[in-house]
Amino acid sequence: MSFSSNQVVALTGISLRQLQWWDERGLVSPAREGRNRLYSLADLTEISVICELRQRGFSLQRVRRVIRFLQRELGKRLVETVRSGSEVHLLTDGRRIYVETSTRQVIDVLKNSRQPLLTICLSDKLREIRASVRAGKPVRSAIAARQTRRRPA
Repeated sequence: MSFSSNQVVALTGISLRQLQWWDERGLVSPAREGRNRLYSLADLTEISVICELRQRGFSLQRVRRVIRFLQRELGKRLVETVRSGSEVHLLTDGRRIYVETSTRQVIDVLKNSRQPLLTICLSDKLREIRASVRAGKPVRSAIAARQTRRRPA
């Protein structure tokens, strides 16, 4: 399953220019068909993680570090890992990065951390994206949803 740039924009709510800029900087590397970019489910998951990290105030340098770590550790296997029923959690403070597959490991990392860590359940992100694709509705992170609710009418 692949998605055009316009479909990714509609699903994620980011601008086409932002998506192109991330591609130009090597943050996301979609497949190409002629001049068109084609994004996989794994790419959409990465884009969703990038959006959440940026919304949380992570610098582009730290976001790049997290995404490279995910690509190195999981490659394009994230979709297969989630399909197998495993939960995959990303924990980071921007410097230290952990990818854990059990709740116990997540708890241990959080207990032993000396500073707060951002925790993102990659499995939930992927399920959220799949549900949005099926429904034809945008993927909205919990943060974006909270920000929308806070805005005065």
